[in-house]
Amino acid sequence: MSKRRTATLRQNLAELRRLRDSEDGVTAIEYGLIASSIALAFVAIAILLGEDVGAMFTSLADAVQDATGSGGD
Repeated sequence: MSKRRTATLRQNLAELRRLRDSEDGVTAIEYGLIASSIALAFVAIAILLGEDVGAMFTSLADAVQDATGSGGD
């Protein structure tokens, strides 16, 4: 094997070792999983509490209208 091919092979092996030991991709995947889990939790909360929160704001709006005497119409 020529010296040039041997040097190229060593460089390729060094690059493969560096990529194998790199954790950048794993970290990005972990952050993606965390972000999607948080988004899923927000969606679940919105679905479960959506009507209750809407009713609460309607009740609050009615109370403010009654307290200020404005009918809003």
